[in-house]
Amino acid sequence: MKVFTTGQVAKICKVAPRTVSKWFDSGRLRGYRIPGSQDRRIPREYLIKFLKEHGMPLGDLEDEAMAKVLIVAQDQVLVENVKRELPLERSFKLAVAASGFDAGIQAESFHPDCIIVDFSIGRTEALQICQNLRRNAEFAEVILIALLPDDGSSTSFDRSSINETFKKPFDAALLAERLRTLIGAKKELV
Repeated sequence: MKVFTTGQVAKICKVAPRTVSKWFDSGRLRGYRIPGSQDRRIPREYLIKFLKEHGMPLGDLEDEAMAKVLIVAQDQVLVENVKRELPLERSFKLAVAASGFDAGIQAESFHPDCIIVDFSIGRTEALQICQNLRRNAEFAEVILIALLPDDGSSTSFDRSSINETFKKPFDAALLAERLRTLIGAKKELV
């Protein structure tokens, strides 16, 4: 859990440290005091919640506060349905890749918390994307969700690298809720 001093919070909020102390002392900004001293510490999630409640910009905390989702799919209807269910202005940032190569480039630059892979791009390519991500230590903690086609074929493969699977057609609202739960638990979104 990352914590900030009143001075660090003051820089983030572009106010005087005394203002942060007043917020803390009045109970508006939650945190704790260091035992045996008057120093205050504000945990990251309390600071983000305070900034959101007061309509203040998140600044450098924005990337930490946003849940980043990469969708690997060629189906524009699917992409639009997911975008509709994950309002971008409320804690979600989305990126889209149409191929395995594009997914690799996007993953490196975007640093997603979750990658949704639509197996309709091709089962072999989709499995390759999942396996490549799991081999890279940088993406070991990324949540992987597979969207499996309901074409009647048997979809037997090693699912150990995938956190969740959804069979198409699926309810986009259900997927969005599952994303909120999985990413929220990982990032302590407030």
